[in-house]
Amino acid sequence: MKIYTTPMCQEVVRLAGVSKYTVKQDNNFEGVDLAIVLSETYTSTPAIKIKLNTFKQIYESIDLISNTLGTEKLDMGEWGDDYSLHVCRERETMDERKKIKVKVYSKFIREIVDDMGFSLVTKKPDFLVFPDYLKDDPNGDIREEIKFMGIRAVEIPSHKNTPFNPLERAQMRYNILESRLCTKP
Repeated sequence: MKIYTTPMCQEVVRLAGVSKYTVKQDNNFEGVDLAIVLSETYTSTPAIKIKLNTFKQIYESIDLISNTLGTEKLDMGEWGDDYSLHVCRERETMDERKKIKVKVYSKFIREIVDDMGFSLVTKKPDFLVFPDYLKDDPNGDIREEIKFMGIRAVEIPSHKNTPFNPLERAQMRYNILESRLCTKP
């Protein structure tokens, strides 16, 4: 079977136990039996579409690929601890986080903030979380809101400014949010 994937998905494909695949820099998947791509990627070829924003999505994607292709997943090693730390939190921690109101700009950030247990709001937030590409956005309203929030505005690196490895990327983003949002003013 001829399988193509992208650099952003490569580590998940490997951890799902797939040993033979080709990493494509572009989205030209012609002649492929199966493409493994991010959920928002358009492809006219048969594909497994995955999400890799939260630790839970990463692990679900590994399971989906492994179950679909009948492969044996690889040992997650140290990443299993990160999964437990971020996904299996104590109820007390989650109850405290629900008190922290967060406004987000970006679907991928919304998924992470929600997964971490914070309350998503559109008005009167304790924190504003935004992707790095909005910092220089020509929309003056967003720049003004970021400026108004001051130290309570949290910038999250977008895909272009993070590692390709989705586990490293998630760890980076979760750590930023953990260190900033858990210090409610």
